[in-house]
Amino acid sequence: MFRTLKISAVLLLLAAGAPAVSAPDFTELVEESIPAVVNITTTRFGTRPSETPESSSDLPEDMPEFFRRFFEDPYGGGRRGQPDRMGGGSGFIIESDGLVITNHHVIDGADRIIVRLADRREFEAELVGSDAETDIAVLRIPADGLPTLGFGSTDDLKPGEWVIAIGSPFQFEQSVTAGIVSAKGRSQGAQQQYVPFIQTDVAINRGNSGGPLIRTDGTVVGINSWILSSHGGNIGLSFSIPSEVARNSIEQLREHGRVSRGFLGVQLQVVTREQADALGLERPAGALINQVEPGSPAERGGVEVGDVIVEFNGVPIDRHSELPPLVGMERPGSEVELTVWRWGERRTLTVTLGEREDESLDAGLDGEGGVEPSNALGLVVEPLSGDMRRRYGDPDGGVLIAEVESDNAYRAGLRRGQLILMVNNQPVGGMDDFNRIVSDIEPGRTVALLVQQADGNTAFLAYRPESGTEQ
Repeated sequence: MFRTLKISAVLLLLAAGAPAVSAPDFTELVEESIPAVVNITTTRFGTRPSETPESSSDLPEDMPEFFRRFFEDPYGGGRRGQPDRMGGGSGFIIESDGLVITNHHVIDGADRIIVRLADRREFEAELVGSDAETDIAVLRIPADGLPTLGFGSTDDLKPGEWVIAIGSPFQFEQSVTAGIVSAKGRSQGAQQQYVPFIQTDVAINRGNSGGPLIRTDGTVVGINSWILSSHGGNIGLSFSIPSEVARNSIEQLREHGRVSRGFLGVQLQVVTREQADALGLERPAGALINQVEPGSPAERGGVEVGDVIVEFNGVPIDRHSELPPLVGMERPGSEVELTVWRWGERRTLTVTLGEREDESLDAGLDGEGGVEPSNALGLVVEPLSGDMRRRYGDPDGGVLIAEVESDNAYRAGLRRGQLILMVNNQPVGGMDDFNRIVSDIEPGRTVALLVQQADGNTAFLAYRPESGTEQ
């Protein structure tokens, strides 16, 4: 009965001349924006047969990339060597002298990066710098007088607001999709804890990565980074890196070639309703501290286990996931003010942030055991031995991730340098166990991996392998 009455009321309003809601016209916005959006193609060079280094089977250096995609396997694959791997995504120009922005995961591991402009010109790009934790990469191409897009602010960006994305999904260049902002401040978890993602329902697919999320005023408010999907395609859950985070990373990459982040030295967890009652909080809010690292800036500043951080530099903390991005945006050495709730009492603490150490393990991954080729999981793994074993605390088993070739695996949080301890609840004692377990995995099924970082923290990460589809 209620539904019938509701529909009748709507019909009466329409009959009375109530204005109908129509979709906005984005044509002018698209025409102005498209010239600054680029397509990015990457090549990771394969290996050639070591026993015939002078072999004429290598492809000519001047062969177009289009033809290489069809000829690379017969000439470089199988028993004779590993083929070149092609990949790519999207990007956009932010300075007329050739500064291009894209995602880190688009160019990660690439030996050659080609940027193709909207006017079909192509340039080989130089990598200025790249940061995995914010998924930002800065490129430079040798060109001048280029069209650009400018960054806007997300401070007043609201759920329900229209936005558009431009990119190259599945290599369909300059594709435009539109939707609304679904939410702000979304967290992907520990792997990208410094990014409060913008969630939208804009259709973003493989190849859109690195492209701009554009507001109706023509400014870029986000960089499209990942989607949540059960089958690899868009289901209306798309996530973009906010412009403020992107600009901070870009500035540091240009100046220093790396990104430095503030470091507090605590472990956080969500405040539940029961914990709020026990701590005397009016409602479940803030970031509950369950560990303070010895000698950390937090310890030196008087932070204690059981404190709930409710404000950071005057910014209220509603969810615990909101704190890491705020800390990460601050430069090491900065003084910050923490407002904490300590067992019924509100206190203000001043903490001088340290610098978060680079947890990259690249220097130790070309190690002793020999690297296994990519498998059904889209991962290249190697045995754990020698110094690397000691670095991980002498675990009983596990295999080390040397490369992440699967886009789905990367989005799930798998990274070079992590130790795989279990696959689908089966312990991985070494390479033999890993290969046996992987060979039994049914194609198209979601897999769950227990991984360990070098710092000892572990996490279950799940994703659906692409079943051999190249990203």
